[in-house]
Amino acid sequence: MTDRLMLLDSASLYFRAFFGVPDTVRAPDGTSVNAVRGFLDIIAKLVQTYEPTRLVACWDDDWRPQWRVDLIPTYKTHRVVEVVESGPDIEEVPDPLEAQVPVIRAVLDALGIPIVGAPEHEADDVIGTLATISDVPVDVVTGDRDLFQLVDDARGVRVIYTGRGMSNLEVLTDDAVLAKYGVHPSQYADFATLRGDASDGLPGVAGVGEKTAAKLLAEHGDLAGVIAAAEAGTGMTAGVRNKILAALPYLEVAPTVVRVVRDLALDPLVRPLPSLDDAALARAKDLGDAWNLGGSLDRAVAALSGR
Repeated sequence: MTDRLMLLDSASLYFRAFFGVPDTVRAPDGTSVNAVRGFLDIIAKLVQTYEPTRLVACWDDDWRPQWRVDLIPTYKTHRVVEVVESGPDIEEVPDPLEAQVPVIRAVLDALGIPIVGAPEHEADDVIGTLATISDVPVDVVTGDRDLFQLVDDARGVRVIYTGRGMSNLEVLTDDAVLAKYGVHPSQYADFATLRGDASDGLPGVAGVGEKTAAKLLAEHGDLAGVIAAAEAGTGMTAGVRNKILAALPYLEVAPTVVRVVRDLALDPLVRPLPSLDDAALARAKDLGDAWNLGGSLDRAVAALSGR
């Protein structure tokens, strides 16, 4: 089996599981377990389909880092339910999901899947760093388009995109990103900066959509080239030039927000998946019984044991 690292954008996946799996089965104490069950089924499917030999659950230790907010105050503002002066702001998370997150962490630990986060950084930054330092091919599993910037055929980094659901997974390679958006993965962060992203509170350049952003990058190479052309008054219409120039304050800071960090000081934790020995299986079974995880846990254990 080819050695391959799989990096899970954990929050993206457990939100998908929570909203995608009916809340019809509960733990003995009445706690919802649909997100836990769905997350386990996602792991089982991914492991069976893509056969990773290493697996890491990447975590949002800070889902909205202050250094990003300082640059763009609207960054993820619409998802804040409480501002915290001394730590990460509190994200809007349905109560039944919030109660399941510790259970998800406990199950991952029982299965020997490392959880990796970094202070003042998002899971995206953990993923960016681990994908960059990995010495084996990498699959990034996410519903976040921003991570398309990591796709790199030369290094064997691809994105398994869950945006269309687990039954319609898309594998993003260099050619797939180019066909989908008209830009190369190395241009994707600049493309997202120009286009903006309402889901993250990124305004983009007013009046510049995907087609115009892709055209500008095709003609000028990168955001620096686009700005240089606008300032020189060459290579674009007067209307587009005025839009770029009007957005210069935004364009000076947005790239730092949009680009994932690739140089965090992390213990890579990309060693091969451990064997699920009798002790590990017993711990997993105890958790499964305590939380009524049923066949979902069985399927995850079978996938991990049969890789």
